[in-house]
Amino acid sequence: MDNIIAVIWKTVLLALAAPLVSGVIRKIKNNLRMRKGPTIFQPYLDARKLFLKDEVVSNNASWIFYAAPVIVFASSVCALTMILAAGKAPLMNDGLAILIAALFVLGLGRFFLALAGLDAGSSFGGMGSSREMFISSFAEPAAFIAVFVLCMGGGDGFRISNVLAGFALSMVALAETSRIPVDNRETHLELTMVHEAMVLEYSGRSLALIELASHIKQMAFFTLITFFFIAPAALCPAWPQFAVKIAVIALVFALVEISVAKMRLFRVVDFLTFSFFVALIATIAAGLGL
Repeated sequence: MDNIIAVIWKTVLLALAAPLVSGVIRKIKNNLRMRKGPTIFQPYLDARKLFLKDEVVSNNASWIFYAAPVIVFASSVCALTMILAAGKAPLMNDGLAILIAALFVLGLGRFFLALAGLDAGSSFGGMGSSREMFISSFAEPAAFIAVFVLCMGGGDGFRISNVLAGFALSMVALAETSRIPVDNRETHLELTMVHEAMVLEYSGRSLALIELASHIKQMAFFTLITFFFIAPAALCPAWPQFAVKIAVIALVFALVEISVAKMRLFRVVDFLTFSFFVALIATIAAGLGL
């Protein structure tokens, strides 16, 4: 019972901090580009503004359009909770099952968001949904293998297999969180946008929920990546260490985003296929006990 309560309040804490991480990444990028940029608390201000606005809904929208934001938000929170719970369980037994289930829960949210993109009858929504499913079909296999490698090593800190699998999962996280070089959420160019195309029809409270869900999903991936570099069991009493790891991951993601250009959509296949093969090599290394 104590473990359940601990996981719940940590989930609440990380969910509240998730928009701040996105704000920090944006601030680092702007500073490196010699720009002032918005405050690190801008995601909170954006969410507050959206919650206060009315919604405009297409006449073609069905119940899926209304339900999708709630499902996407709930799936992100649930996945974050499951990842934290996995850190308190033996990874090769219960932990593996919980982490695999967490990836499926994130996939459920993506599925409903893609349905909502099609539901409004917008050509942009359909384009974004098809691109999202196309990218996820290459990203998910690498994520599943990386998690399996983590569990083979029992989350035992710095191992070659863990580092390789963590690298593969980081590449997947760039795709799953709609970041450069896979996607660019700062633009609305028809030829390049993926995630933004799916949510163009949303406004007001629904858009706020979707944006908050994306911040929490990013925090879930960042938390999972930390498992590859520190033992999950050490996470609970070591919050300062965990915060430093999250800050380092945020810095690395910001550096990647300002160092590379966005890829053409079909080059994303090469990017994610490479992450898949890195995860496979990590599996071999784990099998050799490295």
